[in-house]
Amino acid sequence: MHFDVPIDDPGRAGAFYRDVFDWNVEQWGPSAYWLMTTGQEGGPGAEGALAPRADNPEGVVVYISVEEIDVALDNIKKAGGTPVTAKVPIPNTGWSAHFRDSEGNLMGLFQADPTVQLHGDDPIS
Repeated sequence: MHFDVPIDDPGRAGAFYRDVFDWNVEQWGPSAYWLMTTGQEGGPGAEGALAPRADNPEGVVVYISVEEIDVALDNIKKAGGTPVTAKVPIPNTGWSAHFRDSEGNLMGLFQADPTVQLHGDDPIS
C-alpha cells in the first residue's frame, strides 16, 4: 500500500522522481518526509514517500496495510518472522511498525486509524 525510498538530498531526489516519472512530490507538514503520488487519482499507482536515509538504511521499505497491527505482529512471529519495532503512532493517520519476514527482508505494516494522537514522548515513525 506504500513504500519509502531512502534519500540524502530531498531536493535532488524530488526533482529526479518528478522529472523522470512525472510524480507529484510534496513535503508532509514540517517533517523530513516527502509524499509521492505515482498515478492519477482513481488509477493505478502506489503511494510512496522520500524519507531520510537514516530512517531506512537498508533501502526501500514496502508497507503492507493491515486491519489490526497487533494481530499482524503476532502472526508474523508465529510464521517465522521477527518484529523489529513495536507499533508507533502517526498522529491523525494510524499506526506503523517494522518487521523482518522469514527471509530477513525489512518490511513495514500500516493500520489506518485517524483517531490516533501522540501521548507524551511517543515516537513517530
